[in-house]
Amino acid sequence: MYTHETQIRVRYGETDQMGYLYYGNYAQYFEVGRVELMRSLGVSYKELEEKQGIWLPVVSLDMRFVRPAYYDDLLTVRSTLRELPDTHIVFHVEVFNDKNKLVNGGRVRLCFFDAQMKKVIHVPDILLDKLKPYFL
Repeated sequence: MYTHETQIRVRYGETDQMGYLYYGNYAQYFEVGRVELMRSLGVSYKELEEKQGIWLPVVSLDMRFVRPAYYDDLLTVRSTLRELPDTHIVFHVEVFNDKNKLVNGGRVRLCFFDAQMKKVIHVPDILLDKLKPYFL
């Protein structure tokens, strides 16, 4: 298992009329979490796209809303890989407020897609090699 945490502060423009973090922004926060998890392993999305020719399109997104987050809250986005990827990679995400209370949680499933061949492929070795030590 591999886990990474990153923090995001809720900006005023991300809130709705009630002062809550607008629900649609959680998908972006999930994205920040998974991009930073990959970066923490030494593999960036940009590198996968530009050097490897691999895209990571979202296949499914599930989330649950537990309690609201508000403008200026400092949130912790915890992203976890619970299993080694194959043709797909699943990020389990939890968003906590500054009182360490769960605000939102869910999972995002993406596939590895060869941009040139236009087909789903197996996880690239550049990522698999970085993850294997965490799944012994």
